Amino acid sequence: MKKPGFPVWLFALLSFGSLYAQDGNVLPAGIPTDGVHIRDPFVLADSSDGTYYMYGTTRGDGFDVFSSRDLETWQGPRAIFQRTPDFWGDQCFWAAECHAYKGKYYLFATVRGAADSLLGTAVFVADSPKGPFREHSKGRLTPRTWQALDGTLYVDGKGNPWMVFCHEWTQLGDGTVEAVRLSRNLKKAVGKPATLFRASSAPWVRPHTPGNYVTDGPFLYRNRKGELLMLWSSFGDRGYAIGVARSQSGEVAGPWLQMPEALFARDGGHGMLFRTFDGELLLSIHRPNVPPDERPRFFRVEEKADGSLCLVEKQAE
Repeated sequence: MKKPGFPVWLFALLSFGSLYAQDGNVLPAGIPTDGVHIRDPFVLADSSDGTYYMYGTTRGDGFDVFSSRDLETWQGPRAIFQRTPDFWGDQCFWAAECHAYKGKYYLFATVRGAADSLLGTAVFVADSPKGPFREHSKGRLTPRTWQALDGTLYVDGKGNPWMVFCHEWTQLGDGTVEAVRLSRNLKKAVGKPATLFRASSAPWVRPHTPGNYVTDGPFLYRNRKGELLMLWSSFGDRGYAIGVARSQSGEVAGPWLQMPEALFARDGGHGMLFRTFDGELLLSIHRPNVPPDERPRFFRVEEKADGSLCLVEKQAE
């Protein structure tokens, strides 16, 4: 999403990034969760070493990772990708998320192209969740003429990888969520994107500005009934929010049925779900949505008998 007050938001990120040395280890170990400044927090629970790795949006010229054993104190930030002078992207290093896939770790992340000022999602690869990551896709996998962002990986029941992403409201007015199939090696898109739904299709969504509806941060989750759910963000009556849609076919093509009410309704968003090493299902978001105060927040989530999701804790007002 193009952030409201973008120049201020970018300045805050660049200033924040200046606190970090190139080795990514200026801040001491043992940072409490509410001391970590990050947007779009994505948590990878890596059972191979019993560590939680958190990625997202932290600075204007690359990507970082924080690590924790208990989700309460964090080590980092550790730089995992740093823009070089010959890299095709120049700004807006946003919404990094890390997926384990076929023995390696893949970072799906949004970058703005220096030549055309368009946003898109690219893929980076590493042998470890701690990086370092190198470019894998050789540019954006989203269409080259689109303002697109927040790509996430989904692997269907036949083992085919897909990228689900957002086509920005800044080009469309009514932003969309799109899906495109990827090659098995995640290096290129196969075919053209398909529109899954528009932002205005959700009853809880309100226009961000008159006539403009935002789509942001899709994340796919299969519940215990085997249904495919999608978390995604937009704006509701109380600001930035997270809704849920259910695939009526059980796969990424949909059609997608929007839940009437937001899962998280007040000034927090870009959510994803992960399980702790004890098996608890947690929702990870950033809250509030105003720089420079964004922090990661984790909420326990339960699945109801009908497969829908609900927060265990009451939302803070």
